[in-house]
Amino acid sequence: MIPSKFDYIRPSSLDEAVHVLGNAGDDAKVIAGGQSLMPLLRLRLANPEVLVDVGGLDELSGVRDEGDSLLIGAGASLYQLTRNPLVAEHCGLLAQTAALIADPAVRHRGTIGGALAHADPAGDLPAVALALDATFTVRGPGGDREIAARNFFVDYLTTALEPAEILTGVRVPKLVGWGYHYEKFHRTAQAWAIVGVAALTRRSNGQVAEARVGLTNMGPIPVRATAAEAAATGAEASRDALRAAATHADEGTEPPSDLHGAPDYRRHLARVLTGRALSAAAGV
Repeated sequence: MIPSKFDYIRPSSLDEAVHVLGNAGDDAKVIAGGQSLMPLLRLRLANPEVLVDVGGLDELSGVRDEGDSLLIGAGASLYQLTRNPLVAEHCGLLAQTAALIADPAVRHRGTIGGALAHADPAGDLPAVALALDATFTVRGPGGDREIAARNFFVDYLTTALEPAEILTGVRVPKLVGWGYHYEKFHRTAQAWAIVGVAALTRRSNGQVAEARVGLTNMGPIPVRATAAEAAATGAEASRDALRAAATHADEGTEPPSDLHGAPDYRRHLARVLTGRALSAAAGV
């Protein structure tokens, strides 16, 4: 299908982009790489009157070392996440996950900011951001503010961003002493995950001192598998113990039902994939 008619604006600065959005209100959409928005436009599932292209803004690019954390510009492409030495050294989970998303063409065009602001629960990066306890930096007419990942995703394809706000960056803590792994099940390499699991573990004296698990496509928003985290924390760092903890992964979830799987099927996948992800993260 052909998208509805819209005005196209390419601002020269972030502040200009915020100003344009403020004037357009709910009738505007932000676009960078376009890998999430363009399919919606073509299917007329989104019908903005104004399209604000921030893809060329240097203010949204790059990765900066901020001591205990990295600040990743919202305009950084998925391909850049797989190649950036700071991301590889300090937040390998992001690099690993980005390399599993779609195909090379999408990874070269798609951005971390677009993937997160789109807030598709079947997307891989929202669950990863949740597991990392990331913080999102945004700018709007009132200036800059920060939103914790746990408060950012509100509902299906809905975030805490106000209409005139733009996601400008993602702050992720450095993974010092943490093991990590992203495991997902999908029908083809380019397809959305039927279920995905982002796992982080920190070991001490042969036990799991702390565990974090983010789930992809197990509800209208990405969710933390808190019951599995609690069961894994303090458990022996062994495959059997972590797979036992993973049996709690689906507790409190609301998996969707579609052509790719019924809720019970997704619950089963969540338990199995969490066991694999936790074991890999713990190195057992």
